[in-house]
Amino acid sequence: MKRALALAIAALVVTGCATATPAGGGADGRGPITFATLKDGTGTVPKLVEAWNAAHPDQPVRIVDLPEGADGQRQQLVQQAQTKSDTYDVITIDLPWNAEFAARRWVTELPREQFDVDGFFAAPLKGSEYRGKLYSIPHFTGAGMLYYRTDLLAKAGVAPPKTWAEMKAACTKVLALPEAAGASCYAGQHDKYEGLTVNFSEAVGSAGGQVTDDEGKPKLDTPAAKTGLDFLATLFRDGTVAPDAITYKEEEGRRAFQQGKVVFHRNWAYIHALMNATDGSSAVAGKFDVTVIPGESGPGVSTLGGNNLAVSAFSTKQATAREFIKYMTSVDTQRTHAKGSAYPMTRTAIYQDPELKAKYPYLPVLQEAITSAHPRPTLVRYGDASSAIQEQVYAVLGGKATVEQALSTMQRQLTEIAQGS
Repeated sequence: MKRALALAIAALVVTGCATATPAGGGADGRGPITFATLKDGTGTVPKLVEAWNAAHPDQPVRIVDLPEGADGQRQQLVQQAQTKSDTYDVITIDLPWNAEFAARRWVTELPREQFDVDGFFAAPLKGSEYRGKLYSIPHFTGAGMLYYRTDLLAKAGVAPPKTWAEMKAACTKVLALPEAAGASCYAGQHDKYEGLTVNFSEAVGSAGGQVTDDEGKPKLDTPAAKTGLDFLATLFRDGTVAPDAITYKEEEGRRAFQQGKVVFHRNWAYIHALMNATDGSSAVAGKFDVTVIPGESGPGVSTLGGNNLAVSAFSTKQATAREFIKYMTSVDTQRTHAKGSAYPMTRTAIYQDPELKAKYPYLPVLQEAITSAHPRPTLVRYGDASSAIQEQVYAVLGGKATVEQALSTMQRQLTEIAQGS
């Protein structure tokens, strides 16, 4: 089986086209490479790399785990780039970092004709471009979904909500049930970190607006932006969200829902298996389902998640690096990857696989969410922009700033950030 997989991998690989790189000299280089990526607790990525190595004994890949948190990952990659280190050849970057890494020439342009780009979701592929050129390839993607208690909604006689108003109305009925004693209505990611930027972007998008346009110009002086931030602020003012949920990141919210303390919960696909665990760790196993997040007047718009694979501009083995990325993002490898882990893949064909749909019943909802998702603010200095958003939105949720004040400040700060890129 291993030999067959290795032969299949070899068939997928084609010779890479040379691209210009600021570092110079490495565009056609081949040989052993280093893959800086996220630690894979499922063990699937190491197995995929082993299969590549079996088929390419003269071009083996060595995995280097990046830090656990996104901030630490970015810091380590930036340090490597700023010193023009050739330690890493293929790097894993968050989708919002693509513009920054491309603009600063830390990653190389990728020859579009070498990659089967027609098979990817449109939104992640668009986010992989900078000024119309391709600089990374979508590896994982993702979109937020709304988890809800099927048992409690059925008992209260309400359907999964499509709008914010429907969700609040459903909570009024559900929380009146004896079975829901001590629970709160909703939890998202509202602590002051990247998740808050995501939740804010979703609220604005679900009200018909956008944080920035395709050119990176802020659009926070709009009625839609006000409606979106008003919605988040009201969640805390009227008790829809429990006060302590202002400290929730993904895992805190997941645990609250898993323990039966929340009726509705916005989170990513990875928590589905954890909440369906039958080892006694989940109080809601078999008692929940997912739908797309609600919006102001209909289904909402999720913020696109995920990360991409790129070739370091300072790599001396860029031909091998490109071929390895092609292998890791091919349909066959993504299908194998999906069967070994719950990471959301970036090719639409994976979501039609009968075996995977049976294993991951949320795939149709996830596909719908990804298809309509919006990217995060398109700015070269994305980290600065996200920090500015977090600061102002958190102040509103904590009652320390008005919606109008926060939006005005964000509009000014993001405009300055965009002009200073």
